[in-house]
Amino acid sequence: MSSQIVTVAGLGADGWPGLSPLTRDAIERAEVIVGAPRHLALLPAAPYVKGRRIPLPSPLLPALPELIAASADNANGDGALVVLASGDPMLFGIGGTLARLLGPERLRVLPHPSSVSLAAARLGWPLDDVDVVSLVGRPCELLHPLLQPGRRVLALTASETAAADIRALLDARGFGASPVTVLADLGGPAERVSVASEASQAGGPHSRLAIIAVECRLDPGVAPLPRTPGLPDGAFEHDGQLTKRELRALALAALAPVPGQLLWDVGAGSGSVGIEWMRVHPASRAIAVEPREDRRARIARNAAALGVPGLRVMAGSAPQALAGLDPPDAVFVGGGVTTSGVVETCLDALGPGGRLVANAVTLEGQAVLADWWHRRGGTLTRIGVERADALGTLTTWRPALPVVQWSIHKEECP
Repeated sequence: MSSQIVTVAGLGADGWPGLSPLTRDAIERAEVIVGAPRHLALLPAAPYVKGRRIPLPSPLLPALPELIAASADNANGDGALVVLASGDPMLFGIGGTLARLLGPERLRVLPHPSSVSLAAARLGWPLDDVDVVSLVGRPCELLHPLLQPGRRVLALTASETAAADIRALLDARGFGASPVTVLADLGGPAERVSVASEASQAGGPHSRLAIIAVECRLDPGVAPLPRTPGLPDGAFEHDGQLTKRELRALALAALAPVPGQLLWDVGAGSGSVGIEWMRVHPASRAIAVEPREDRRARIARNAAALGVPGLRVMAGSAPQALAGLDPPDAVFVGGGVTTSGVVETCLDALGPGGRLVANAVTLEGQAVLADWWHRRGGTLTRIGVERADALGTLTTWRPALPVVQWSIHKEECP
């Protein structure tokens, strides 16, 4: 691919009149201009803008490398190729895609005020205290982890029914009292800001170029679902194969979720550990490995209901199903520690700084973990949980089955 500098120019709904002199100059000088049809239509005709106009392909990513290479080959000199984007190209825009594809040293980015900035300005919301999520081409369920009492959320959308869809999600999650504002075509002549406080007000279609603003207010009697590990067991659909709340919190503490890192949840059951790993931060990733089809379907439903629809669910049994997966930063083995090769394969897959946590309930599984602890070190912990329960007319403690947890950092392995 050519080493030519590519200019990425942000446009607003106000089109050409709203551009800075620097951005106008870059577009006027361009020999090749690549952009969505609606962006290209905002530019003046020749002789003001003379560059050859090429619509972005759909789907974009498979064709983008060849398109950029061909456009660069047909242009002469740095800055002769301009890619158009909405608002700030580096905020959920094509700028990030191009930076990954070409390298940041190949880009010259000329941002325009983003729709997020304009929405915050219209609402009087300080952006440093607002959660932003893009629902453009992504599931609405991504909102779930952001729904916390007292928080404010700005959701980028590309659907005429986005307000109604979000209103329905809020009602189902127990945030039906939350005010919802639709901010459409911001910065352009058709700009419209309307409040959809109730479901009836959010039922009508609106512009596809809209941001939906939510002020999160919890309905009376509803408990929030925090992003810290240890969600109530009732938050998950399960058939009994569930890492219980206290054990899950302890396992995740040992796994030490880090934004952007990848977890393998081996023998995932209901997917609770991988789901809670991903809820810690939007950049967190997880792969749930589960042999049973009914449980895989249940994992997918739990992931969507709890706001991490991007959780990958893989069919198969470890260790065979682990072959070819992206290398993990952490591994949780919730079942199958007695299966030959499972723990060893997981340990071998971890790089320096990787973490492994394995739980066992049976004596056989606990013996396996004790043997690994003797050979490799780490931390071996026996966990017992007791809950108060009735004993006739009085109360006693009902113990759950004790669990042995082995945890280790890769650098601890001899």
